[in-house]
Amino acid sequence: MIYTVTFNPSLDYIVSVEDFKLGLTNRTSSELMLPGGKGINVSTVLGNLGIESTALGFLAGFTGKEIAGRLDQMGIKNGCIWLEEGYSRINVKLKSIDGTEINGQGPEIPEKKVEELMKHVVTNPKFLYSAFYNCNAQDVMHFFEQNGLELKTERGNRVFPASDHSSDVIKTLEQALNKQKVTVRLHHTVTRILTEPAHDRMQNQMQNQMRVTGICVKDEKGLQKQEHFDAVIVATGGLSYERTGSTGDGLRFARDLGLQVTECQPSLVPFEIEEDFCRNLMGLSLRNVTLSCYTKKKNKDKLLYQEQGEMLFTHFGISGPLVLSASAYTGKAKGEPIWVEIDLKPALTIEQLDARILRDFDVAKNKQVRNALDELLPKKLIPVMIELAEIDPFKQVNAVTKEERERLIACMKKLKLHVVGTRGYEEAIITRGGVSVKEINPKTMEAKQIPGLYFIGEVLDVDALTGGFNLQIAWATAATVLLSE
Repeated sequence: MIYTVTFNPSLDYIVSVEDFKLGLTNRTSSELMLPGGKGINVSTVLGNLGIESTALGFLAGFTGKEIAGRLDQMGIKNGCIWLEEGYSRINVKLKSIDGTEINGQGPEIPEKKVEELMKHVVTNPKFLYSAFYNCNAQDVMHFFEQNGLELKTERGNRVFPASDHSSDVIKTLEQALNKQKVTVRLHHTVTRILTEPAHDRMQNQMQNQMRVTGICVKDEKGLQKQEHFDAVIVATGGLSYERTGSTGDGLRFARDLGLQVTECQPSLVPFEIEEDFCRNLMGLSLRNVTLSCYTKKKNKDKLLYQEQGEMLFTHFGISGPLVLSASAYTGKAKGEPIWVEIDLKPALTIEQLDARILRDFDVAKNKQVRNALDELLPKKLIPVMIELAEIDPFKQVNAVTKEERERLIACMKKLKLHVVGTRGYEEAIITRGGVSVKEINPKTMEAKQIPGLYFIGEVLDVDALTGGFNLQIAWATAATVLLSE
């Protein structure tokens, strides 16, 4: 399932006036009322493409009820959280010569309601409350737009430069740095963070506390030198995408300074599967299936993740949105076996699926089993399912027993795959683990025991599901440092 997020959904009242005159009574030529907001707009586009999505956000009052009703009419699943006070905003959009818009403010969002939305953050979500209040997705978009970058929102509520060139993002950031007169030094490697014993206002040394004084840098010629600063911000990323410079330096800096670093693993990453038949299915994409990920806890099956959506078979196992999201939860297995079960027909009960198979078999009663499932399964998957159900593929359909049919249904409702590992950091979108949040003040991102030292982004032990949430963590934690000064 694809989730789109609109913190502050709107009821867009769109009116057209052919010749608008200020200060006079104007008559509309057409009127339209729609649910609005960037995430909802993406869900609308996905619905037009035949792709299911769930709209997340906050709704309140009679306007919220109207938004919910119109989402239902449009076939968009509503996962919004209801607020007890206030009203969802109304945006009046006047379509005339200048296209004037008047956007409402919307309800105040209590902290406890944000907590419900934070379920998309897998590791240490409570640590990020202050950061997300300081900087939300709309703030980030506003920053780029104010600095001249035109944006567009696509499937999954992911935001991209309208040009589709990542270089335009880099140029925008470079321009913003230049405006602030920031010095950028390329081909310089930070080798160590410098500290000294901290003192209080009376110049008495503070027990077990250091303060940052600068960094040790190696230049392009290999020469080492020390540079002194009042503050150092570590934004080195984790261990994923090493070619971008994420080589784990920030984690090493933290360890060298005595800060706790949790175990790191690749996350949002494909699964390697034990079953050999995955290779035969390489390239097969499945839509609208339910993937459930399990492990063992005290000799009982424990559900780690379950969602409906899309996945893909590969030469090594499985990938795709469902699998990447499931991988974010595998750290909770703590070394126990992990497996997934795929429901190929989640919309049908066992009884309904049996009835469907009987109807198909009745139509194809003179065919062999291998040629009778084309309406029910992808062609690549048919021989695999027949073999797993232990049915002779050359058997006549009218000779298939009830027991064989039940085995086929069981395979279709619970296709079991054993996870033997994940792909490495080179294929992982993010790193799970990092500098322990116990070491960091969440309101400033400053190390509690080392004043002047800050950690932001993926170097911290925080991670979220795919869909732009991890980028938002990076932006928000950075903004929190700025706002703390």
